[in-house]
Amino acid sequence: MSSTNMNSAVQQHPVRKAAMAVAAVFLLVGVLGFIPGVTTEYDGMTFAGHESTAMLLSIFNVSILHNIVHLLFGAVGLVMARTVTGARGFLIGGGVVYLVLWLYGLIIDNDSAANFVPLNTADNWLHLLLGVGMIGIGVALSRTRDAGRAAG
Repeated sequence: MSSTNMNSAVQQHPVRKAAMAVAAVFLLVGVLGFIPGVTTEYDGMTFAGHESTAMLLSIFNVSILHNIVHLLFGAVGLVMARTVTGARGFLIGGGVVYLVLWLYGLIIDNDSAANFVPLNTADNWLHLLLGVGMIGIGVALSRTRDAGRAAG
């Protein structure tokens, strides 16, 4: 296989596409968190902490820090998605991070100072789904192309 064909195959790897899509969603969520109307109780948004009353889509508790974290996570994902290994690492590693956030959200009291991001019950469920989904996608899509190479 020529280097051009190999580069094309790597660029089209499904795990890279998935990582780029996930990263783009995080960027979108980060931006939407700063848009009044999409984020209700916008005037109640604080930099951090459980005192923030801003709600993305009237469901997810957000703060300036929370939105910045989404933007940074999305930017990191786009950079990591430039390679198959990076994309796999972003999806699986990011999934692990979200499972840790889910556990953290279960352990802390939503009204305590420890809830600095801030998190609510909807965020906790979303973090569980993101964690399981990102890990599952990272593993499944990595194996899909690897199995094809082994057969070929």
